[in-house]
Amino acid sequence: MGLRKFKPVTPGTRFRVGASFTEITATKPEKSLVVSSKKSGGRNNTGKMTMRYMGGGHKKSYRLIDFKREKFDIPATVATVEYDPNRTARIALLHYADGEKRYIIAPEGLQVGQKVVSGDTATPEVGNTLKLSNIPLGSIIHNVEINPGRGAQLARSAGAYAQLAARDGKYATLKMPSGEVRSILVTCLATIGAVSNSDHANEVLGKAGRKRWLGRRPRTRPVAMNPVDHPMGGGEGRSSGGQPRSRNGVYSKGFKTRSLKKYSNRFIIEKRKK
Repeated sequence: MGLRKFKPVTPGTRFRVGASFTEITATKPEKSLVVSSKKSGGRNNTGKMTMRYMGGGHKKSYRLIDFKREKFDIPATVATVEYDPNRTARIALLHYADGEKRYIIAPEGLQVGQKVVSGDTATPEVGNTLKLSNIPLGSIIHNVEINPGRGAQLARSAGAYAQLAARDGKYATLKMPSGEVRSILVTCLATIGAVSNSDHANEVLGKAGRKRWLGRRPRTRPVAMNPVDHPMGGGEGRSSGGQPRSRNGVYSKGFKTRSLKKYSNRFIIEKRKK
């Protein structure tokens, strides 16, 4: 994993910092694990725009990722490490001993030819998936389940990881990527290691065109709009603005939007850092 700086031969490459892709070992995905992906352009089923600043972008196909890792005690060999246009992390193709092939989120340091396994008999090594009850305290983990058997939902993006801090009865205490400390059932699965492509946060697109390739259209500043378009619009010259808020009038700084009745509130021991 690494970054690549470009010579300023064009205005678009002057400040560009991109991924080196040195860890990628295959350029074409496994056909049996690819399905078509349709773009919405931010429109709903009636054609009305419900999400602004979406549209265009390069055509993509979706890679089916195994977030459940429920093939217990069946060893798998890492066949390839690949680029996935649908996520920031790299993905790895596993060839299981019974002949099945599956994609997983590739952890940092996973090598082609390496053996990985999930289940109670697995050792706490990079790429292996275990229950939180079997993982040593202090371990760095990712792809953490919230509910047993539901599949990984936490710490899945590039460079993300959680840390297993403690265990008490049927709950384990995890420090999340956001700094939040929460309780999760020890019967939930998690994968050892941190997610790959940790340098993703340091990439610089370099030009507006690369943003368009990702399917993101230009965003208009609210203070540049008219009052009919946004609460922060209007005014003479640059005198517009006021309290930062969304198009619907919801304040964007300091106003809490989390539901007081959310089911997971009772599992949060310490809130995330502001």
